[in-house]
Amino acid sequence: MSTPATILYCRCAYAQVVPTGVKNEVLQKLCDSNASFETVSDLCEMAAHRDPRLQAIASCGKLRIAACYPRAVKGLFQQAGSPLPADTEILNMRTQTAQEIADALLSPAS
Repeated sequence: MSTPATILYCRCAYAQVVPTGVKNEVLQKLCDSNASFETVSDLCEMAAHRDPRLQAIASCGKLRIAACYPRAVKGLFQQAGSPLPADTEILNMRTQTAQEIADALLSPAS
């Protein structure tokens, strides 16, 4: 039996570059699924303040993140001194549909 992936959902509260409808729909699908997930207000702000929670997140094992561009998310963790593992799956709420993101987040870990 495989260990489920840790799901991290970013509200992208400050930059407001992620479409509100997509953010809200992804969050609703996560809530409706009864899956365990962590939500943060804004990864950019956390990285700017070198929030120690980023290190804990980066070291949790299998990780799926719903945020924005993968290169930006990787850069934020790198900037905070907590690089993400190479197998981290980053879903882009700026370019993908809410359904695509929810399906990927909630699929069984491989």
